[in-house]
Amino acid sequence: MSQQSKRYLMYIAQNYAYAMLRPLQEAILKQGDEVCWFIEGHEADPSYIKGDETLLTSIDEVKAWRPDIVFVPGNVVPSFIPGIKVGVFHGFNSGKRARNGHFQIRGCFDLYCTQGPNTTERFEQLAAEHGYFRIAQTGWPALDPLFSTAGDNPYLAPQDNRPTVLMCSTFSRNLTCAPILYDKIKALAATGKWRWLIQFHPKMDPAVVEQYKQLQGEHLQFVETDNVLPLLQAADVMLCDTSSILLMFLLQRKPVVTFRNQIPSGHLLNVTEVEQVEPALEQALQRPSALMAEIEQYCQELHPYQDGQSSLRVLEAANQMLADGRSGLKPKPLNFLRQFKMRKKLGYWKL
Repeated sequence: MSQQSKRYLMYIAQNYAYAMLRPLQEAILKQGDEVCWFIEGHEADPSYIKGDETLLTSIDEVKAWRPDIVFVPGNVVPSFIPGIKVGVFHGFNSGKRARNGHFQIRGCFDLYCTQGPNTTERFEQLAAEHGYFRIAQTGWPALDPLFSTAGDNPYLAPQDNRPTVLMCSTFSRNLTCAPILYDKIKALAATGKWRWLIQFHPKMDPAVVEQYKQLQGEHLQFVETDNVLPLLQAADVMLCDTSSILLMFLLQRKPVVTFRNQIPSGHLLNVTEVEQVEPALEQALQRPSALMAEIEQYCQELHPYQDGQSSLRVLEAANQMLADGRSGLKPKPLNFLRQFKMRKKLGYWKL
């Protein structure tokens, strides 16, 4: 191991964090440095750790390894583990909970790596207000594979010339479109004019999942996966509700038809009645210029990068923070209550 080798800890709490941080891990390993993983709590499955990855299983192990930088796709991280703490987000700001979610400052981070102007601007205001963290607009590492070649994509059908419709849905009973649109999807799939891919949130009602699984056949495939990016790449248009997955689909500059979206906007083709779904999908597949212009403008605000290099920008920003230290920044708040709760959750009471 080189004396100059840096150590990076991936601090995760949910299964989705694996796919989010692996592009960043790849960039780190390419520069010749070290990566370890740590799982907080019991919701992330340690069996997802690959054979060539290293999992630290206790805070004592983390402290003994002494990471230089800690990447967190979540909201909190303990102050009692070493390293510069870098927030890399677990999703986009959907606009529904800006007050309590995406922009809530919890006093844990030294650096936030933002995804695009519509988050950077607000975080820069917050950085000026609080004075104890820095901001770097980098793009989101989780999306790097989305902008690479599709490669060996199991959902592509090169011999099938039909348009591919990807239907995704959230699990919330008040917001999901899946139960309401079941009969319409069944009828549309039966016509065979489009190829359907169906993917739902893992917490979707099992009865609804089973209904859609029964529709599988020549024209429709139901997919259960922890990596949605190949699905997004394989489809020409998306049918969705309010699930934030639609934002990732839009970033490919592909149109989305939403059913009763809570925040309808010009970059979406939103419908409110079942009979409007088919004509809206037909319209989306034509890619009307006005809609595509709205999508482009929205993407420039949300995540302007299409080069698949966000991991490198995050790494550069984190390394710069490590080199500069916290000079010019105020001390982070002590957060006694939050730190106590994290110690209790982790079962760690040492200094």
